[in-house]
Amino acid sequence: MKAKMQRLLVGVAILAVATGIAFGLAKGLRQEPPKREIDNRALLVDVLQLETLSAQLAVRSQGTVLPRTQTTLGAEIAGAIVEISPKFIPGGVFRAGEVLLRIDATDYEVAVHQADALVRQRKIEFEGAAKLRQQGYRAETEYASAAAALASAEAELVRAQRNLERTRIRLPYEGMVLSKEADLGQFVSPGTRLGVTFATDYAEVRLPLTDQDLAFVDLPEAAEIADTGAAEGPQVTLSATRMGKPATWQAHIVRSEGVVDEKSRVTYAVVRIDDPYRLHEDGIPLPIGTFITADIAGRALDDVIRVPRSALRAASQLLIVDDDNRIRIRDVDVIRADARYAYIGAGVGTGERIAISAIETPMNGMYVRTTDRPEADEERADQIAAKDDANADSEE
Repeated sequence: MKAKMQRLLVGVAILAVATGIAFGLAKGLRQEPPKREIDNRALLVDVLQLETLSAQLAVRSQGTVLPRTQTTLGAEIAGAIVEISPKFIPGGVFRAGEVLLRIDATDYEVAVHQADALVRQRKIEFEGAAKLRQQGYRAETEYASAAAALASAEAELVRAQRNLERTRIRLPYEGMVLSKEADLGQFVSPGTRLGVTFATDYAEVRLPLTDQDLAFVDLPEAAEIADTGAAEGPQVTLSATRMGKPATWQAHIVRSEGVVDEKSRVTYAVVRIDDPYRLHEDGIPLPIGTFITADIAGRALDDVIRVPRSALRAASQLLIVDDDNRIRIRDVDVIRADARYAYIGAGVGTGERIAISAIETPMNGMYVRTTDRPEADEERADQIAAKDDANADSEE
């Protein structure tokens, strides 16, 4: 009995010693976990403080420079070409009324002389018939016949003179030769193509405008152009590349074509460029056929907010940064947007801030740091990060 008690006491003592050793070892080996440095994980973004302004919106369109008048020259009479102006070549510039080609006029000069002689003869016959009629020796019908013969001879003289004029090919405007299709010695007949020319006093550009564009452009009304065919509409800045360098020209919209294109559903506004080849003033020529970009001065809008186009999301959303530097995704009313700016009419107000840096996946309530007040943002970001870490530790 005594031996059993001794063995029990020895077992208890060994267990107590082992427990004490294990507790001591655990306490000695346990180390305080390292302090984790708070990592400021808030995204740094650029912000823009909004303000209202008055803006004149520009409407952009594109088109090709066209001649205001283009003429296909054709022979009106038959004959051989006996003279060609040295200016009658592609690119040749001519003055109004200048002779470009001359057709052999010999037969037509003879016809004029014959018609003139016939007129003189018919006039003598008419005067004689008139005198005899007064004396009662001629009937009224004979007098009328003489008058008709004189009128016919005079008409024939006019025709002969007109045909003689047609031997000289000339145009009533200052222009340039586009193509030459006849040459010296060639025999032509009525209808034969001789070449193509166009006027250079001014050129035109047809600019397509959508219905949305028309809301911001004051096009001349039909009543304004009824008398002269043109009116001074909005100013237009034309731009194109000439000789490897960007160039601009100033012009005005003078009319609209007054109808909506059935296929494209656009309305064409017509811009006039005076002296496009700069024949009478200095400047960079704007040749026919040049493809241009046009910036049309639109209507002025008051109390609008302008933001960079890149700040828009989904075409009509902005990322608002509130006073706590939280992202708020907000829908706004975009009046108009171009390549650089968007103009906001409602949805945001003066003094609010928007994020203009790219954010891949913004969310409502997302905290960010802003470049306009970095010190305050750093302190606030540290508080947010510390709170997040505390929550993470409690979950562990």
